Amino acid sequence: MADLFDSDAPQPTGGEEPNRPLADRLRPRSLSEVIGQQQVLGPEAPLGVMLASGSLSSLVFWGPPGVGKTTIARLLAKETDLHFVQISAIFTGVPDLKKVFEAAKHRRANGQGTLLFVDEIHRFNKAQQDGFLPHMEDGTILLVGATTENPSFELNAALLSRSQVLVLERLPLADLELLTQRAEKELGRALPLTGDARDALQEMADGDGRALLNLIEQVSAWRVEAPLGREALATRLMRRAAKYDKSGEEHYNLISALHKSVRGSDPDAALYWYARMLEGGEDPCFLARRLTRMAVEDIALADPQAQAVCLQAWETYERLGSPEGELALAQAVIYLALAPKTNAGYMAYKAARRLAKETGSTPPPKHIMNAPTKLMTEQGYGAGYQYDHDAEDGFSGQNYFPEGVKRPVLYQPVERGFERELKRRTEFFAKLRLQRNS
Repeated sequence: MADLFDSDAPQPTGGEEPNRPLADRLRPRSLSEVIGQQQVLGPEAPLGVMLASGSLSSLVFWGPPGVGKTTIARLLAKETDLHFVQISAIFTGVPDLKKVFEAAKHRRANGQGTLLFVDEIHRFNKAQQDGFLPHMEDGTILLVGATTENPSFELNAALLSRSQVLVLERLPLADLELLTQRAEKELGRALPLTGDARDALQEMADGDGRALLNLIEQVSAWRVEAPLGREALATRLMRRAAKYDKSGEEHYNLISALHKSVRGSDPDAALYWYARMLEGGEDPCFLARRLTRMAVEDIALADPQAQAVCLQAWETYERLGSPEGELALAQAVIYLALAPKTNAGYMAYKAARRLAKETGSTPPPKHIMNAPTKLMTEQGYGAGYQYDHDAEDGFSGQNYFPEGVKRPVLYQPVERGFERELKRRTEFFAKLRLQRNS
């Protein structure tokens, strides 16, 4: 176990071991060499401020794979003269953790602090996460956890309250280009790619620096007479699958992006997020259901046809299957994005639910209650009811709310789409009701 947890032998650099993986050869030797993540490493960013003040707290790095979580943790230990220990929640059990804590106590007694880096920390259960707390509080360890999952959902509140969560981001294309240049310098030659193919290679990495270096290592080994173009590169390399977890946070992030793009009347963005979810393997029937919900919630009576368009597209998909049926759903996406928007019906429904809760079991007024028995007639059920079809304009203007409930205005249509006509009608009946009851 000592070898597992205490190995901190210096890493060879540069060309000392050319057979080492490129990603390992290019591992930064100081924080200043780290590409990207300036939102946490910059002089005024959290880690920059902590290091400048000489006070480093326990941390949780939250971000996708290949953005430098392990590297930054290792370099933080170097910058602060802490002994670096790395474990993975996947392979570490309670007995292993006890040995880690005991070793850290011995180092502390000898004047040496320990930075414990826990990869995939979200995979520890609640009891295991609680086990870190006393050792964090008494200074035995400085914990740096790494997770690809949302800490708010996956980590205990007690652990989060003792740590600062820092978000590491996917590397943008500009940073991936810098990493490519650094790799070419290490390899001593340029990649045999055209400019367009070079861009395609970086796009394939999908913001993952480690994945990019692995791709570069493959490409650099090719012996070609002329630089390869985008199509030739795509033939030789398989595009990396997009990050997408159909049951995790990414699932909800992308459906939220699709919904908000539709609500924002942006068909191009809506189609993009729809395509992103399909590329990630999302069930088109789930998307059909959510599109129908968007039609009901955000378009509603501004365009009553929108709901029918979604249901028809859903039915078309179920009859055609993939990939042809996905086109019908794409057309529904475009229709929804360009349809007039209103949430007046949605707001009216929520207001009606609130009023129903507040008024409890208050009965309807007697004049609109049926009287199928003599006793009910004697009790006044149905007395005074005015049959609207017999009234002028087919409208009696009677009160249909419970006695004692002040008449509210729940539905307030907007001046958009078909709801403009509904607004005209509600105003007409409101004026007529006032006249009939004055």
